[in-house]
Amino acid sequence: MRISVAYVDPTISFWQSMEVDEGCNLLCAINQSGLLQKVQGIDLENQKVGIFGKVAKLDALLKEGDRVEIYRPITAQPEDDDEE
Repeated sequence: MRISVAYVDPTISFWQSMEVDEGCNLLCAINQSGLLQKVQGIDLENQKVGIFGKVAKLDALLKEGDRVEIYRPITAQPEDDDEE
């Protein structure tokens, strides 16, 4: 089945469209994409992953057309509108 894997940070934009076997999960797709070899510092133990913007577990099974995403940690605090 055809899926894609996406990751973006300030230094790289990664998007890989690929064929995977039925029964492939998020972790399998990320490993097969080659992303972890191209981008140092991704920590799947601590970073969230998802499918089309919805957080999912690494063992979640994929469906045809899914886009696997690896999310970066938030590094800035939102501004507080109450301090105007």
